[in-house]
Amino acid sequence: MTCQTYSFFVLSVVMIYFGRFGNSLTLAQLQNDIDKLKADFNSSHSDVADGGPIFIEKLSNWTERNEKRIILSQIVSMYLEMFENTGKSKAHVRHIAEELYTLKNSLSDGSKKAKDLMDIAKLQMTDLKIQRKAVNELLSVLQKLVETSTSPKRKRSQSLWRCRC
Repeated sequence: MTCQTYSFFVLSVVMIYFGRFGNSLTLAQLQNDIDKLKADFNSSHSDVADGGPIFIEKLSNWTERNEKRIILSQIVSMYLEMFENTGKSKAHVRHIAEELYTLKNSLSDGSKKAKDLMDIAKLQMTDLKIQRKAVNELLSVLQKLVETSTSPKRKRSQSLWRCRC
């Protein structure tokens, strides 16, 4: 996939994933708007290929539906931030931004989960109060980890074993 088409691909994946095609938006309209946006940003410039894609690679690492909602909500947020910073004076930019806002609203649970991940990443684990709280929660976290990492068959056998004791 060329770097010139990756933004269209990401937006297409987001929209197909959430069933937005066939409603008010047609693929041809979106392609036309994105072509204009590419011209605005001079996306055929040689430096676009440097370092590879920024979203596509990360998107492919998230496979489960709920995982995809998290990463897609972040990607949509990044596009919206880009449009806010560059301005929406042109009709094609406004049109794409409107569709992205609609998609973002359908991803509200993914946005919340992404915010939770960012909040966790910002924790100052060198802070003694944070460390104390973390230690108090450690057993609960480990229990959740064990619950999610064992298969349903394993859980059943463990619960039967516990009953015999």
